[in-house]
Amino acid sequence: MTPDELEAARDRVIDDVVAGGLHVLFCGINPGLMSAATGHHFARPGNRFWPVLHRSGFTPRQLKPSEQRELLTYGLGITNVVARATARADELSDEEFREGGRLLAAKVERLRPRWLAVVGVTAYRTAFGDRKARIGPQERTIGGTRIWALPNPSGLNAHWTAQTMAEEYARLRAAAECS
Repeated sequence: MTPDELEAARDRVIDDVVAGGLHVLFCGINPGLMSAATGHHFARPGNRFWPVLHRSGFTPRQLKPSEQRELLTYGLGITNVVARATARADELSDEEFREGGRLLAAKVERLRPRWLAVVGVTAYRTAFGDRKARIGPQERTIGGTRIWALPNPSGLNAHWTAQTMAEEYARLRAAAECS
């Protein structure tokens, strides 16, 4: 993918991978340019979402971003807090996050997953106005949907290793199986 092709993907929106009644709806911050260019969530090489999803036991093998629709067969889905693609999440305004949180809450009310897993605690804090949120299960619910804040799988999030991320994702998986 050339730099011009990536730049042309700026502000694009990619389709959610969703269905009603999912076990877990994973929610990214917003699509990166590689994701927008390909139409696949967490598509940038070096993003650890797909390896961590497998290592944590959510999928029986490591899926490729192009196989994202297979998640539905496992009761999993993907959406984003903010729909528009940017090169970096810091290009988004707090208002975009708050509006994204409102739209996300409406989507969750409609789809009714058991768990909403926001991959990025800072995005969760801003979108839902919860400055004290930490990684893990949250007190807030959306209807009957519980919320879990997960570490962001971006390669830029260097203080979480793939292993420690997989352990946190596995905690959510265990909770989702019991709920």
